[in-house]
Amino acid sequence: MPKRRLQSSTKAIALMCLGMVFISVMDACVKYLATVEQLPVIQIVWLRYVVHMLVTLALLSLLHTPRYVLGLVKSNRPRLQILRSVFMVCSTLANFFALKYLQLDQTIVIYFLSPLVLAALAGSLLGEYIGWHRVTAIMIGFLGVMLVIQPGLGTIHPAAFLSVLSMTLYSLYVITTRFLAPYDHSDVTQFFSPLAALVLVAPFALADWQMPQGALTWLVIFLLGCGGGLGHWLIILAHRHTPAPVLAPFIYTALISHILLGWLIFSDVPNIWTLLGGSVVVGSGLYLLWREQVTGQP
Repeated sequence: MPKRRLQSSTKAIALMCLGMVFISVMDACVKYLATVEQLPVIQIVWLRYVVHMLVTLALLSLLHTPRYVLGLVKSNRPRLQILRSVFMVCSTLANFFALKYLQLDQTIVIYFLSPLVLAALAGSLLGEYIGWHRVTAIMIGFLGVMLVIQPGLGTIHPAAFLSVLSMTLYSLYVITTRFLAPYDHSDVTQFFSPLAALVLVAPFALADWQMPQGALTWLVIFLLGCGGGLGHWLIILAHRHTPAPVLAPFIYTALISHILLGWLIFSDVPNIWTLLGGSVVVGSGLYLLWREQVTGQP
């Protein structure tokens, strides 16, 4: 395997895993604001993207000139950027509503179905086909997800269907992100990410506005936006270096951070099935990392 390709893949995988940690922080903040602070979910969604945009503009202003920042509104594929942003905000809406009723680990294991969706779509939409080794590893990861959700099949909250919808929209978001990588710089894509939410969600959020109370609440809102913004930015950067099917299984690493945050903040203790299934899905991701680094084969 060429050294440059190995370094690129390893960097992309590291970015993807770190991005999932930030996404876990975002999900924990959402659940806290919705269940503890009792803020309207639609308002939480809008605040997430407001902070996302402010942090993005602040970072870009520190790293670049004002002229560069203003130039980010120019995209080589503006319609596709807007479509990607719509996928993102719709996925966020469905996910945030689901988080109000489900445990963190329940929502993330449903998201673990996305590698199958990505693998199915990437071949026809991006021309990124995978070999039988990766297909087998993804299927094993899928079985691990089934171990996690099996004990709750009879009692799972209907909000789980919102998680399924969110996962599907997320898969389309990732595919679109990968497709945009050759056309627009990652800064342009990051700048466009919150635009749809700021415009489309604002009327509903302001109509049902409830003023956050206390410094802690505002801190959680800040962490919410930072977690979502930085997490998705790292995912964007990862997809500039490596095809989507290679990165897809590494969303499994979020299970660890979701379980940890769920236990620390909400006292949600995973059962043996969650731990066993989590071991299976993480193991499948580690296998893909080994195969990419050692053999360089799909």
